[in-house]
Amino acid sequence: MTALEKTNLMIKKCSYFIGIITLIVLVFSAFKKYETKSISNFLTTAKENITYHVPTENEVEEKLLADNYKVNKKKKSKSFIEFKEALAERESAGEYDIVNSYGYMGKYQFGKAALKTIGINDSKEFLGNPAMQEKAFIALLQINKWILRKEISKFQGKRIGGVLITESGILAAAHLGGAGSVQDFLRSNGSVSFSDGYGTNIKHYFKKFAGYDTSNITEDKQALVM
Repeated sequence: MTALEKTNLMIKKCSYFIGIITLIVLVFSAFKKYETKSISNFLTTAKENITYHVPTENEVEEKLLADNYKVNKKKKSKSFIEFKEALAERESAGEYDIVNSYGYMGKYQFGKAALKTIGINDSKEFLGNPAMQEKAFIALLQINKWILRKEISKFQGKRIGGVLITESGILAAAHLGGAGSVQDFLRSNGSVSFSDGYGTNIKHYFKKFAGYDTSNITEDKQALVM
């Protein structure tokens, strides 16, 4: 092999190795490094399941009623004295010594069973004692408020059977028909309703005695007149 041929061979080998090196450099340079950044604080839309709740007409009406009830309660709440006197006027025209044809007696028209519940066994003494009658009324309200505490919390401010439900209305209706009748009315959405012997319906009491302030009446399961 001549010197020229050896030189050409060396040039070819060098060119080959240079080509290999260049190829390797190009291949590695193709893998560009990317900086990873957190997007946890950004809103992404890819494959997200976004749900919306559009309130129904009834839900909107209930919300408006509840809000309106809260506002009116603060602005126009009538006193407890007004409540008990209005109820007494409806029950007995405010007379302490009256007994109706069904045997219900006094200013707030108590039956003997209700009197026994609050510790009164002498109906004659009760009928002639105005102070005892006032205490009896408070005691029965306390018991009914305890029995109906869940209903007051759940239904207050809502419209059931076409009437706005308030705490004072609930307590008045319970005085007329008993706590059980109130529970039946509210839980049945107004389809089950009680009327007394004279045809007075508890629905009327819910409406007539709504909006009074009865917050001073505490819940007491065992309230008694001593």
